[in-house]
Amino acid sequence: MIEDNNDHWELAFSSTQLYKIEILKALLLEADIPATVLNKQDSSYISFGEIELYVKRDDLLKAMQIIDKFTTGE
Repeated sequence: MIEDNNDHWELAFSSTQLYKIEILKALLLEADIPATVLNKQDSSYISFGEIELYVKRDDLLKAMQIIDKFTTGE
């Protein structure tokens, strides 16, 4: 069986702040980069755990450039 890199998702960013993840996801989707969120925060204590943003492996470099611009305020 041949492995297709398009099926692999890579962690692009994580945070404890949901709003940052949602903004980044919207920016990535605007740039035609599929993105998905995995919320690993504890439902009782939101200060425990991270929220992770994943993109497809082939889009990781482009996604990281967008994320860097957002996080550095450029």
